[in-house]
Amino acid sequence: MKANVGSWDRSLRIAIGIALLALVFVGPKSLWGLLGLVPLITGLARFCPAYGAMGVSTCGYHAD
Repeated sequence: MKANVGSWDRSLRIAIGIALLALVFVGPKSLWGLLGLVPLITGLARFCPAYGAMGVSTCGYHAD
């Protein structure tokens, strides 16, 4: 598993993940907020399976 999520993409994913997870505890208290785990985990792991399947990388180098 080579990293295919760059620094700006990683920061955005982590922020969106935390914001969505907050919906579980505050606001509408919807379980849909658990979808925030997807961007949070991909941001922390620096690997996105969808990017890997499409051959996309937002890192400064190619993750061949």
